[in-house]
Amino acid sequence: MVQFHEQIIAELIEEPPNGSGLVILSSGLSLPKLISSLLLLHSPSQGTLLLLYPSSPALKSQILHHHNHHNRISEISSELPAHQRLSLYSSGSVFFITARILIVDLLNSKIPTSAIAGLVILTAHSLSETSTEAFIVRIFRSLNRDAYVRAFSDKPHSMVSGFSKAERIMKCLCIRKLHLWPRFHVYVSQELEKEAPEVVDIRVPMAKHMVAIQKAILEVMDGCLKEMRKTNKVDVEDLTVENGLFKSFDEIVRRQLDPIWHTLGKKTKQLVFDLKTLRKLLDYLVRYDAVTYLKYLDTLRVSESYRSVWMFAESSYKIFELAKKRVYRFVASDGSKLTSPSKSSTSKKRKLKGTADDNENKKVGGSSSVNPNVSIVLDEVLEEAPKWKVLREVLEEIEEERQKQALSSEELVRDKEDDSGIVLVACKDERSCIQLEQCITNGPRKVMQQEWENYLLNKVQLRDLQTRFKKKPKEPKGFGILDGVVPVSPAKNVEPSSINKQEHDALVAAASEIKKRLKNENVGVDPQPEASGQGGGRGKQRVKNKKETPNNCKNSGNNDNKSSVKATLDGSSSENNDNEVDPAAAGGFSEATCHVASTDKVVLRRHVQVPEATASGSANKPIPPAYFYALESGQPILDILKPSVIIVYHPDMTFVREIEVHKAENPSKKVKVYFLFYEDSTEVQKFEASIRRENGAFESLIRQKSLMMIPVDQEANYLGLNSSVEAQGTSSQNSITRKAGGRKEVEKEMQVIVDMREFMSSLPNVLHQKGMRIIPVTLEVGDYILSPSICVERKSIQDLFMSFTSGRLYHQVEMMVRYYKIPVLLIEFSQDKSFSFQSATDIGDDVTPTNVISKLSLLVLHFPRLRIIWSRSLHATAEIFAALKANQDEPDEAKAMRVGVPSEEGIIDDDVRAENFNTSAVEFLRRLPGVNDSNYRAIMDGCKSLSELALLPVERLAELMGGQKAARTLREFLDAKYPTLL
Repeated sequence: MVQFHEQIIAELIEEPPNGSGLVILSSGLSLPKLISSLLLLHSPSQGTLLLLYPSSPALKSQILHHHNHHNRISEISSELPAHQRLSLYSSGSVFFITARILIVDLLNSKIPTSAIAGLVILTAHSLSETSTEAFIVRIFRSLNRDAYVRAFSDKPHSMVSGFSKAERIMKCLCIRKLHLWPRFHVYVSQELEKEAPEVVDIRVPMAKHMVAIQKAILEVMDGCLKEMRKTNKVDVEDLTVENGLFKSFDEIVRRQLDPIWHTLGKKTKQLVFDLKTLRKLLDYLVRYDAVTYLKYLDTLRVSESYRSVWMFAESSYKIFELAKKRVYRFVASDGSKLTSPSKSSTSKKRKLKGTADDNENKKVGGSSSVNPNVSIVLDEVLEEAPKWKVLREVLEEIEEERQKQALSSEELVRDKEDDSGIVLVACKDERSCIQLEQCITNGPRKVMQQEWENYLLNKVQLRDLQTRFKKKPKEPKGFGILDGVVPVSPAKNVEPSSINKQEHDALVAAASEIKKRLKNENVGVDPQPEASGQGGGRGKQRVKNKKETPNNCKNSGNNDNKSSVKATLDGSSSENNDNEVDPAAAGGFSEATCHVASTDKVVLRRHVQVPEATASGSANKPIPPAYFYALESGQPILDILKPSVIIVYHPDMTFVREIEVHKAENPSKKVKVYFLFYEDSTEVQKFEASIRRENGAFESLIRQKSLMMIPVDQEANYLGLNSSVEAQGTSSQNSITRKAGGRKEVEKEMQVIVDMREFMSSLPNVLHQKGMRIIPVTLEVGDYILSPSICVERKSIQDLFMSFTSGRLYHQVEMMVRYYKIPVLLIEFSQDKSFSFQSATDIGDDVTPTNVISKLSLLVLHFPRLRIIWSRSLHATAEIFAALKANQDEPDEAKAMRVGVPSEEGIIDDDVRAENFNTSAVEFLRRLPGVNDSNYRAIMDGCKSLSELALLPVERLAELMGGQKAARTLREFLDAKYPTLL
């Protein structure tokens, strides 16, 4: 345990009166270990300690990992019955609990609050005044003033978003003390820098095309930001390229634009999405290989070309052209210029025409403006990532140093004591781990060749899918691209776009060659022995040394080129291939490639050196065993492996801090860290900007803390919120002295029955703040019961669209209309967003059945008694509910729970269960001629069944139906003879 953790815990516990406080740490300072150490100090005699479920599963798993060595933390979930939860609340142990279960048990008085020692909230930065956690603390504090509430956060930047967010969080949690622990805190910096690990900073120069692509993306991003500034809708200070490198930039822009989103034009809205796409392009440029990057750009070209703004920027074409040049280029066989006349000495040519002895039909012709018979030569560049070579050199250097140390017996003994010998390579995601492992095992050239062949094969699959549903041409063609032949077009028909057409055809033709070769190899024929892959045995040997091999990755490296590509052709599922078949989902490609293997199951991949490792020049040099770890998995890998050498392939500020804390906890252990940065790249800029941004957030929090106005009796004031509202109403009543001399009337407490599932939203919290009593039960019909006759189904905007799509809303309204006199559909908007379904520009001239307004209109026409209420925010909904409950009886909890629930005893008199209504017969009755909404209930009262209705005379029907015309219509329908079939 590091000393500054002890200092934080000491400050928390010693804080009067009960040890409550809000702790904000720098990211990476091991918050899970701090929580685990704090839990160890808890004793059963103090009472039960409840930890609210964090929003991040990784945080919970890390806390459990550090605490499992001492005592396992159990969980209280909805699966446990109420009596079992009650016994756990009184046990004095430590439990994880969901906010929804805790608030329901508090409202139902099923928690002995005197037996609760305190609450621990793990993600304080996600709280607000209307969050469920604030609701829990308010009720909990009103029942137990002595218990403590401790909140933690390691996201300081999130604590400064908005106006005085830290102060507002402290008020809603009834906390008076704020503890700030930045990385530059004197205690933290002294301890972490006292035994700092040995650091080697390696700056890798980017390739020429990578630099040009990065420059082009930054130019396009700057152009989009300039267009955004012209709208005068966003704060200009936030619109910088540096801010645009972070995900939080999207939140900043959307937070400012959401209230006026419906007034924005299509161009401004698209600019917001384009900035997100450009940030991904910058990130993927330094993260993935050239072929994967080109594949992602291809999906963007298809999915965003018709609506994006950035693709029409001046520099955008450079991004696509340079990305192609990193992978391939086309040259004419006679040396004439097509795309680039230059040739790379390391590039490999694949000539897409047969030799002179081949059949003439197999020749790949390419039309050019010079000579229509000149063929196109596909020049494979397949530029490797510069970091790949550097990574192998670093691993070789590590092995050389170890061999030198092994010669000395003293060094060997010391290594056994202090050095675990484990090499850890930290990457951003699982896909990068898999690809780096392949590069070390099979060589970068083979990895790029596999990616390239899969890219070409995806082209064929996409073309097959597109042509499958096309109408066949009237005249059959004698040959086609699938035969590996590009049709030759006359030179006189060549247009400026013909070069692009020829490039595409040549790519598909090259893919067809690979496809045919693989089919031949599959049946035992090998027409191109020089292209056959080597190392299938090595792949099998490497599989044995891995904990788990992802079988859903097309480039897993477990087999050679042939088997890898063959699996794709045989129809095996491949995430990248599936995405390429449907390139319209451009955003889905990034998700599919980033999560090639599940990070929950495969968080660590181990490579073991094989003698004939690679085909590169340095293949003979040995390298040590290496573990590849994905940072996004969020596992405590440093504590599990305790590596002696760490190679940070993708620099991350949080992981760097974790390394510092790990070294401070193990001062005698020798740790060497290699940082791989691309020189003059946005990777360096983003890493440095993240540190500056965090320091700036802490400086802002320090200023806020010095100016913070927290009342001494904050808890009393906060808990008396409802009384202040009541006092205001009382004073207004007392001013009317003519009514009983200003005597105060006894107000009855308002009650609202709320469905258990609604506690995922913040509305019950706001209703409780209004002074209403919340009764949580499980409802089959409706979400809120305001009175015996008023039932409300609440829908947020997103939920409304989903309910219309699934048809769930129709069924819900049908049930409300059946059982309640006044069914209400509440459509609730978010307070910080526009109070409109669509912007004026999105509303077309024609009425379409797919429009949400059309669906809403049809719903009202079908259920005339349905009432629709539009609410601008949660607080507006609370005001509406208070107005609806005026002069209404309070709802019956027992009756509301029985509505719509089938009974085991059958039909019960004066009950509202489902069996008391023969719904099929009622629907049949309402569809008979002459029966309408105004008379069907009278008919039901006048006769007990449909058989009795069929025997009623016309006079009796006229009395029930309110007219002779309707009665005759029904009678004639019932007496009509059924036509016989001859």
